[in-house]
Amino acid sequence: MKKVLFLHGFYASGQCVPALALREAFVGRAEVLTPDLPMHPKQAVSFIRKLCTNEQPDVIVGNSCGSFLAQMIAPTLGIPALLGNPHFQMTTFLQTRIGAHQYKSPRQDSHQDFIIDEALIQEFAELEAIQFDHCTPFGKEHTWGLFGEQDTLAHFEPLFLEHYTHSFHFPGNHTPTADEVRIYYVPLVEQLW
Repeated sequence: MKKVLFLHGFYASGQCVPALALREAFVGRAEVLTPDLPMHPKQAVSFIRKLCTNEQPDVIVGNSCGSFLAQMIAPTLGIPALLGNPHFQMTTFLQTRIGAHQYKSPRQDSHQDFIIDEALIQEFAELEAIQFDHCTPFGKEHTWGLFGEQDTLAHFEPLFLEHYTHSFHFPGNHTPTADEVRIYYVPLVEQLW
């Protein structure tokens, strides 16, 4: 059975709509791992690398910040990746959101509250500066982008195409609906594996 690792966006969790829709779509055909990611990006990168070593996923699927993380890891490990609405400038996104927040979907540890502060933004800045340093020929061909035509948060298709070859569109917003995951994400994941 194939294995898919889904990496959620910054405000989300492994129980977000895209994660649940992927799990449902692949029942009986693939195991879909949907972990809660650490909020701090360096911890998240370490967590994802260890998970990939242990679980050996066939494809990594990300959304937003999860795509930002996926594209730094997947090419170096030789894993195909589908980047849904990748947000390559998380610092810009976070700078206008300093303060207390809540996750939009439940987390396994039951901690729903978190703080965006300057230290977190600096951590993202350090990774942003090197995020494309490990692009490989394999990654260029096997890291695909999927961009929502109504996305008002992340507009990074031109930057994506500076480093990767394959770009696709769907008619939705930044966070895909369950139907959009089934219609647009699932066929691309199947092609990637």
